[in-house]
Order: sequence, then C-alpha cells, then structure tokens
Amino acid sequence: KVDSMASLHNIHVRTGCFCNTGACQMHLGISNEDIQRNLQAGHVCGDNIDLIDGRPTGSVRISFGYMSSFEDAQTFLNFIIATRLSKSDAGIPFQSVTKLTTESVPDDHLSFNSADKLSQILQISDRELGNTPSETETTGRWQPLEPEAESIRAAVSETAVPTCRKGGKPITVTRIYLYPIKSCSAFEVTEWPVGNQGLLYDRNWMVVNQNGVCMTQKQEPRLCLVTPSIDLKQKIMVIQAEGMDPISVPLEDNTGKEAVICESKVCSHRVKTYDCGERIAGWLSTFLGRPCRLIRQSSDVKSKSRQKNTKGLISATNISLSLVNEAQYLLINVASILQLKEHISARLKEPLEIEELIRRFRANIVISAPESFEEEEWVEISIGALQFQVVGPCSRCQIICIDQQSGERNNEILQSLSAARGRKTNFGIYLMNQPLHSSFSDTLSVGSQVLPVLKENTEIQPPTSSEEKCSG
Repeated sequence: KVDSMASLHNIHVRTGCFCNTGACQMHLGISNEDIQRNLQAGHVCGDNIDLIDGRPTGSVRISFGYMSSFEDAQTFLNFIIATRLSKSDAGIPFQSVTKLTTESVPDDHLSFNSADKLSQILQISDRELGNTPSETETTGRWQPLEPEAESIRAAVSETAVPTCRKGGKPITVTRIYLYPIKSCSAFEVTEWPVGNQGLLYDRNWMVVNQNGVCMTQKQEPRLCLVTPSIDLKQKIMVIQAEGMDPISVPLEDNTGKEAVICESKVCSHRVKTYDCGERIAGWLSTFLGRPCRLIRQSSDVKSKSRQKNTKGLISATNISLSLVNEAQYLLINVASILQLKEHISARLKEPLEIEELIRRFRANIVISAPESFEEEEWVEISIGALQFQVVGPCSRCQIICIDQQSGERNNEILQSLSAARGRKTNFGIYLMNQPLHSSFSDTLSVGSQVLPVLKENTEIQPPTSSEEKCSG
C-alpha cells in the first residue's frame, strides 16, 4: 500500500524482506512458527500481503545514495505528511522521524542532536504546512488505526457488515464488462458467454512495447482511449480510436505456421502468446506515438495453462487464466461506489459522476446490493446457474486515478480511496468460476439474481414477500 501511494508522488521505495528473509525475521521478531503460518496463509515473496493477523510480513525501505539530494529527503517527508499523518500530528510533523534518527545514529555522526535542530534544518514549519491545503487539510480526517484493524483478514469494519438486511431488495447484476485488450477500454454487454478463463475473450490480447514488455495504463494512459468490441457473428474484434480508421482482428486462434509463438510475462507469470501482425502493430504505434505490437494469448498448449495461487480456492486446483493479473472475474457493488463517491466528492473541487467511478474500477460484474461493502463478507456467490468462489479483495493501484474517457490522471482518487477505507486501497472482490454441473448454458446476463454465502456459511436468501425482508 505504501509503495502504491509513493508511486503517485514519483517516489520509488523497496518493500518486503529485500531478498533477506533471515534479517527480516530477526528485525520483525518473526518466529519459525510464524513463517510457517504465513506460508500457509498464502504469503510468498513478491505478493501484496502486507499484514497477517495484524503483524507485518515485511518493511518499507527508502535508500539514499551519492546522487540523492536534500530535496529528495524533503520530498519524501512531505509525502509522509500528506498521506500518513493525522491533523493532530501536524503540529509536530517530524517528532517520530527525529526520534528514530537520533536513537539509531551515534551523536558524533550527526551535525544535530535534537528534534529542534533537525526541524530547523528541514525548514518546514506549521505555517508552510498550512500553505498546502490540498494535502494537509484534506488528510486531516485520517486517524491512525489500531494494529489489529490492519489485519489482512479484516477487509472491512464490523459496522459496515450488515447483520440483517431489513427492507433489502434482491441482489442483481446491473452491468457486465469485458476488456478484450488488457488495459484498453471496456466493452459493455447485456449478455455474454462464459469460457474456462472467465468471460469469453476477456483480456485475450495485450499491447507490448518494442521489447515485448506488457504495456498498461500506468505507463501509457492513452490505452484507455483504444476501444475494442467483439462481434461474435462475424468472428472479429473491431478496434477504434479517435482520429483513426477502425481496424479488425479475427477471433479465431491463429496459431498456424505463420504465427510467431513467443513467451511473455503477466505479473511474473509466463504465458504463451503470438503476434497479431504488422497491420495492427502499425495502427497502434501510430495512435500511441511509440513502437508497439498487439499479441494474443496462445491456446496451443493446453497442458501448460498458467497456474495461479488462488488464495484458498478449494475446489479448483488448476485454474486457467487469461492475461488478467489475479483472477478470472472482478466484481464491484454500486452501493460501495456510492459511499466512496460521497467521500471523494468532499475532497475534490469537482465531484465525480457515478458512471465515471464505475469505469475507473474496471470490473467485469457490477451488482446492486443493499449495503455497501457487504460483498467483502461473501465466500461464494451464485449468479443464475453459475457458481463462483470469492478469492479475495482487489488491492487497487494508480490506474483508478486515470479518467477512462480522457486519459487524464488525478492522484487524489487513490488517496481518497485510502482515506475512505482506513488507509487500505481494497475495492471490489475477485471471483473464480466453479465447475458447472447442469444443463443450463454458460451465460452471464444483466438482471440475473445474485445469491451470496456469508463467511459464517449463512446463505443470504432474497425476501420472498414484502413481509420477509430480514434473512440474516
């Protein structure tokens, strides 16, 4: 989470155990039994599990070297003030920092021996802090959380979890989106077939740079202006962008002799892909203003489908994924969006519309549940004849800061999400499709009823009449 927030300020930090598990274990007081429990909880090197049972699994390191300047240090301290200190801390912004510094470094190695001297050297006063209302005033509502509240298992506060849905309406699917090209614009549908990797053709293609590295909106925000659509009857994908003639790509998996099979990486996972040719490569390069190519995931080697740590998914041990990062589906709740919208509107001069927020979170399935964030207490859901298991919460990155219609970036969005969620950046839940054993077709439709199962294994049944509106 710290790494995600620091990236908004163009600050690079290193997180985790820095490839030194023994030192990490010693300094954090992690026992051998803790290491085993963390592994059983799904914690591996390079993941995003920061805390387990309220205890850290790693640390954050910011390094200074020969080329670092005093301004670099001050930039980092300003970042800490803007994103991590509560309003009550603003009067003594560097107290905790100076305490660590003076205790860990011998006095004879310092040109200052007290917090007062350090504050003078930093030359940042309360008056100067008051001149940055966009950072200090808006973050003044942030309050530090107790350690146990930061547990990876406590994704939402107890007050946000409904114990009884009085007057609640049945939960339904309101929107369905697929993203044929990874990190490009969404394609909205009302009904869509489901494949063994999620929604059919969802994230089957991706744009890579001249070195074959996957490009996302983090590096190229204009990808959101590339709009693909799928025509199942004509078996083509039509790609459009402003100022460009539409171009089409066949849906049939072209893995013949003319296709160049290559190996690519998606979030450190190796996938087999093939190049879609010079014509579309030229089209994308012209629009984005940089050399790039379109590649597609290859399905020629079924036995080597990409494996994924499914964070406790019980019934599926061999999950097949497309070019997604984490799971087959991402689900968000309109009620959660509305609550977040109120918080963001209080921090922004121009409040965002609900439609824009929905687009920013780039979900596959949008539902209308009665309570905000109640989806984070589900372990399974059924949508029509389809069954899904909840894999875990979606930890958001800076892509939600990008306006999906203009490509413009606003860093305040991620900071607002962090403030609204108690310094977490989780929003939405990941789903995996369970094996379907029925005669129904594998199709996801808008308007379908959603039946969730709570973590305590109590199924939420929709009210069958106006009198039966409280079902746990």
